[in-house]
Amino acid sequence: MNRRDFARLGGAALAGAMAVRGGVGFAATASDTPDQALALKHVAPELRPAAQAVLDSIKGMKPFSNETLPAMRPNGGIGALPVQDDIPVQKQVAPGMPGQPDVTVYIINASEGASRPAILHTHGGGFILGAAKWEVGYLQNIARELDCVIVTVEYRLAPETRYTGSIEDNYAGLRYLYKNAASLGVDSSRIALLGESAGGGHAALLALVARDRGEIPLAAQILVYPMLDDRTGSTRQLPPYIGVVGWDPRANKFGWKSFLGTEPGASNVPAAAVPARRNDLSGLPPTFIGVGGVDLFVDEDIEYGRHLTEAGVPTELLVLPGAFHGFDRVAPDTGLAKEFTRAKMNAVRRAFGQPLKI
Repeated sequence: MNRRDFARLGGAALAGAMAVRGGVGFAATASDTPDQALALKHVAPELRPAAQAVLDSIKGMKPFSNETLPAMRPNGGIGALPVQDDIPVQKQVAPGMPGQPDVTVYIINASEGASRPAILHTHGGGFILGAAKWEVGYLQNIARELDCVIVTVEYRLAPETRYTGSIEDNYAGLRYLYKNAASLGVDSSRIALLGESAGGGHAALLALVARDRGEIPLAAQILVYPMLDDRTGSTRQLPPYIGVVGWDPRANKFGWKSFLGTEPGASNVPAAAVPARRNDLSGLPPTFIGVGGVDLFVDEDIEYGRHLTEAGVPTELLVLPGAFHGFDRVAPDTGLAKEFTRAKMNAVRRAFGQPLKI
């Protein structure tokens, strides 16, 4: 897989590998360093060409910083799947929460008079990158396959907006979906959350806020290699072959610091901003967590799944050996990516009361 193929296959605005697709650099070292060579040995053989393409793409690129971030952001849309004519898309403005600005949302596959299930989607990008508009083509495919409505939220990014602002943006999007269910053709009893990477972290936070406020029932949270714990890469170290391809500890530390407004891993980090720091996970909706075995987030995702299970939350945890961060977007035709996508989609089907696909 060359860089052109990598860009063509990449989805929009995912953290890690998804930003590489747009020519963005990370805090990664040159690909011939021992860590990257070791990491490739632990990547599943069918994914190694894609992993090498990711590593090759970031050679010589500058790491994330407040100075480099503005130039990186516009590249996130390169390689996004095209918007399709057969699935309708509306751009709307959702009223902001009290004291917060209004929020742009993209509504996919709405049809007044229908009674479809719905997904509230939050995009990835390490809390600092990405855009909902770049995810529309990808989400149209999901809406078609599941015969559902999807609302994706253009939440404000860090560091310009800290966690409190983006959490309220996403809740405003969820509230818009719920309050306008009839006009959108949505069955309000079948609303699931879906997010990838930092979007998975946002989805986990949104599920907690929805539980605490008690206004909007949720059918499920689908967390795709979610970014859940600020301590990963700061005070929690991992084996040298984990978290090298797609999203690395230094990038993770910058993303969390931007989101929190304080040093990640510190004792004063607010639990309200970090799903993994929440003590009470009871009462959350049925959960799917999927992650690769060499993804930077593998340990925190397994741990979060364990805590959900201990809290009595029906939880499905899928760990695919040798899969790196964003692998399903950059190598979607591989057997592992198809297995991962099938499990994710079946988790949504289960929440929606639809037949599963084998």
